[in-house]
Amino acid sequence: MASHLIPTAALHRWVIDLFRAAGSSDREATLTADHLVGANLAGHDSHGVGMAPRYVDSLLNHELQLNQTVAVTTDTGPMLSVDGRRGMGQSVAFQAMELAIARARQHGVCVMGLRHSHHLGRVGHWAEQAVAAGLVSIHFTNAVSRNPMVAPHGGGEGRFNTNPFTVGMPRNDGGPIVLDFATSAIAAGKVRVAYNKKVPVPPGSLIDAEGQPTDDPAVLFEPPEGPHGALVPFARHKGFALSMVCELLGAALTGGETTHPANLPARYGVWNNMLAIVFDPARMAGGQGFEAEARHFVDWVQSARLSADGEALGGILMPGDIERRTRAERAQQVPVDSGTLAQLDQAAAAIGARFGQSPGPVSALERGC
Repeated sequence: MASHLIPTAALHRWVIDLFRAAGSSDREATLTADHLVGANLAGHDSHGVGMAPRYVDSLLNHELQLNQTVAVTTDTGPMLSVDGRRGMGQSVAFQAMELAIARARQHGVCVMGLRHSHHLGRVGHWAEQAVAAGLVSIHFTNAVSRNPMVAPHGGGEGRFNTNPFTVGMPRNDGGPIVLDFATSAIAAGKVRVAYNKKVPVPPGSLIDAEGQPTDDPAVLFEPPEGPHGALVPFARHKGFALSMVCELLGAALTGGETTHPANLPARYGVWNNMLAIVFDPARMAGGQGFEAEARHFVDWVQSARLSADGEALGGILMPGDIERRTRAERAQQVPVDSGTLAQLDQAAAAIGARFGQSPGPVSALERGC
């Protein structure tokens, strides 16, 4: 399916105007646009503007709540529990990370639990927020949606979601290390993108409703009322084990919901809960030598003779390098596939019908390229 090139600045403005029309404050709409378009710029279209239609559906179904201020429910100094009140994840997670960063600067470390957030988006964004403050962060996140999309290792149907694991480490030389991956074989959003593009997913990513391997992304979405197939964990039992840890630390420990029938959203909502450990590397025993030791290690790793894959990639890359490369490539325009473009146009029309104002169709922006 063809991709349409949308000017980056115009797409960012469109997302702001979409959520302002829906009732978001200027600040919330801007944070949402920064995050969604930022995910596209980093090459993660799965978590980019293509999520906006899901947010609109959730809002119109009274699941997503706009303009929420996080509530601190437990505060022991270096430990915080924060309630997101079902608010826009791009706003409430930013607020929660601001609190965690301030406490880590004060105490050297903060362990922060965020519960009851709407979809947090790309969790690497929150690691990058800590990295920008010169701090290390580790994130365990779960997601709860109406239809669990990931099967346990050895299981034939979905029981949880893609539960990402994320780490951010600041570096002065060569850019920060940002690790951010789903514990499923691929992210659910990447299946949605493949479905919209009408292309297969990589082998070993999906099973169908009968538990058989397939590369057809439609098994997650058709028929609308199920039964559906499921993603499988990455690395078989290892990805499954890490996903379980993310669910229990990110949700059960923080007071949020784990994935089981009593906790599933009504229809469109996506609930996220996250445990974040944020700390100042300068206060660790090796803090003073971190930069030099990290540089020596990275240089040693990247000195390895390249394989065919390494040649194709242009070298041995560190976590975060591909995102930095893609941001440069997409600085002026973002590719959006036809299926996603149609969904974005429908979302704008739905906002216009409910609230009497709309930014208009994204498809009209393509003419500006």
